[in-house]
Amino acid sequence: MTMRLVRTELVDSREILPGQWLQSFLAPELSSGSRAGQFVHARTGDLSGLVLRRPFSINTADPATGVITIHFRTIGRGTEWFTRLRPGDTVEMLGPLGRPFEVDPRSRHLLLIAGGLGMAGVRSLADEAINHGRQVTLLFGAASARDVYPSSLLPDEVEYVIATDDGSVGHKGFVTELVPDYEGWADQAFACGPAPMLAALARIAEGRRERLGVAKLGRKRGVGKPDVVGSTAARRKAFLQVSMEQNMGCAVGACLGCVIMGTNGVPQRVCREGPVFAAEEVAWESGW
Repeated sequence: MTMRLVRTELVDSREILPGQWLQSFLAPELSSGSRAGQFVHARTGDLSGLVLRRPFSINTADPATGVITIHFRTIGRGTEWFTRLRPGDTVEMLGPLGRPFEVDPRSRHLLLIAGGLGMAGVRSLADEAINHGRQVTLLFGAASARDVYPSSLLPDEVEYVIATDDGSVGHKGFVTELVPDYEGWADQAFACGPAPMLAALARIAEGRRERLGVAKLGRKRGVGKPDVVGSTAARRKAFLQVSMEQNMGCAVGACLGCVIMGTNGVPQRVCREGPVFAAEEVAWESGW
């Protein structure tokens, strides 16, 4: 879908967790054609010092109703401005932006992994996968029970497994500790959350084939050329894809404020080459 500048209308706004909001906007130009993993760049209406737009993952998109949702935490004046909006208020959004998740057509079992607000990065993929007849397990990690994403906001078909740091609900520990129980079942995994969580998942994924003795999705030996790193075809064959949560300035690739380092030694702009990457594209040890 071509990027568009559109005026959206707020339909609903509610605080679903302490300091976390879910907002619905009427935006038929964005709900039709956007894909899981993409985002919008929204402009605040109060221009007294709030010059930059704010990036938000497209949490869900419903072409039938023309509604998209965003899920965010209040962390400053910009996001606080959004919480003061009321139904009927309008917001200018630029989107859809970024490269989406790429699911291999052969994959039937998808493992989604989210840490905290990272739920917003993978939530739409659950809908897409179920609509295509795939099975979905979603592993979610939070600090405590008060921070756990409500299961009522997920499709009934999703298997939802929770880990909390303090053990107040679900598994006690990090969400990454749940992955070994599902890595044999999953055809592919898709994650969004803090960089340390994603780096840990990348290390797990790196040794998966050797542990399980499974074949890598891809071309037959001696047939054709290998897929270019970072290409859609290469990402589609990766076991783990990650959505990066970098701060963005322009969100169109000009300011270079969201750059991470790729394993090929080339800086990667999260807003353009991402926000979704195959895990093996990212130089996790570089610290950016």
